[in-house]
Amino acid sequence: MNPIDRVVTFFSPEAGLKRMRARAGAAQLMNYDAASRGRRTYGWKAPGAAADAAAFGHRARLRNLSRDMIRNRPYAARGRDVVVANVVGEGITPSIRAQSDRERGLVAEALQHLLTPDIDSLGEYDLYEMQGIVMGTVFGDGEVLVRRRMRNPRHDPHLRLPYQVELIEADYLDQTVQSHGQNLVVEGIEYGPTGAIEAYHLYNEHPGAVQNRKALSSTRVHWSDVLHIRRFDRAGQLRGVPWLAPVMMTLGELGDYQEAQILKQRMAALMAVVIEWEDAATRPANAGAGLEELAPGAVVNLPAGAKPNFTDPPKVDGYDEFMRRGLGMVAMGLGISYESLAGDLKGVNSSSGRMGRMEMDRLVRMWQRNLMIGQFCRGMERWFREGLAMAGQTGLAFTLDWTPPRRILVDPTKEIPAMIDEVEAGLNSRQRTQRELGRDPDTIRAERAQDQAEDRAAGLAPVQPKGAEPPAKTEESDDEGD
Repeated sequence: MNPIDRVVTFFSPEAGLKRMRARAGAAQLMNYDAASRGRRTYGWKAPGAAADAAAFGHRARLRNLSRDMIRNRPYAARGRDVVVANVVGEGITPSIRAQSDRERGLVAEALQHLLTPDIDSLGEYDLYEMQGIVMGTVFGDGEVLVRRRMRNPRHDPHLRLPYQVELIEADYLDQTVQSHGQNLVVEGIEYGPTGAIEAYHLYNEHPGAVQNRKALSSTRVHWSDVLHIRRFDRAGQLRGVPWLAPVMMTLGELGDYQEAQILKQRMAALMAVVIEWEDAATRPANAGAGLEELAPGAVVNLPAGAKPNFTDPPKVDGYDEFMRRGLGMVAMGLGISYESLAGDLKGVNSSSGRMGRMEMDRLVRMWQRNLMIGQFCRGMERWFREGLAMAGQTGLAFTLDWTPPRRILVDPTKEIPAMIDEVEAGLNSRQRTQRELGRDPDTIRAERAQDQAEDRAAGLAPVQPKGAEPPAKTEESDDEGD
């Protein structure tokens, strides 16, 4: 016991006991080297902030930095494009399962509201274009909002369903609002007594517009009219952060290093000349004229007493290896493969290409399920069903299946036979395999039936599967052949 503890214990035994207990707990904590405080852990930050409080007050700057990197850093733009192309691709397509052809036909007709620009309040995007914009904005900003706008059928008779949607960035959130009644409002989002989101306070225009058409003001929008798309990484998290946040420092330093190496390479390509004069030489007024315009095959006369000395420009060494390591770190931070980020296929074969894609494909399927299908597509489906009810189409029993885009096969000659073997062995179903390839089983079934009907009508023999044995001949046919 040190002298201070003795004094504290003498005057207040209870306070002294607390100090000794705290010291004993700290000693137990120090069994983990990473939890110690010293030279090796100097500069490590370990705040105990909540999930959404970790980026409180910094989300706007993180968004702006991320957008600037995507605009001006080629690898940041490439990372976004790789994520969007693999998660969304040509679009996550809805397919209808209904109990009757009549119901299927009615739902298919109404579904054209989503598959045409009628769904967009600006009249520009259809559902598939929206998916790409949503995924790209989630990557760049960390989150995106989709707002439902109700329409009057008398004013918009061309719409199949009486609503449209608007894609808006997180900048629309009014951060000046602090409360609404008894509810707390943080960064423009209103939370109820249980902590769940109840409403969004949204500006009528983007606060960063070149020129606002009207006075900037915000409106309270109920949560049911807003889809808030973001990635959840911690329990209780309700806000998102840009996906570039963990690799921003590395991307910035790689960009600076690359610019320095480019400048160094330009210097290495130059041939500089330094004229050395003897002490007794008389320097003419135009000494060394012509040296500033040296060209291949040029002959420059130097006056007596002058001697040219050529400089030794620096060489660029280790650039390729350093960039490969740095881009590998960025790719791991984003959850994609190095080859897809850098476009570098050096030393890649079929096996290593598949190994590199395995973890990325798992992450892509997770983002498809949790982000695009679980949040955006299911939210659009909820609005679609409500729109059907508002249009008078009630009592329709149907299910919408969302099929992700086709996964690119690295080696189809090996992967497709393996899928067939799984189906034939009962390890997988045919329709599940078709969906994993980004195809709609109902569409395939209908097209196959149509092909067979047209072949029969044209008098063509049915197509036999590869490797299938021809039908066995009967005795009657054998006798006729004999």
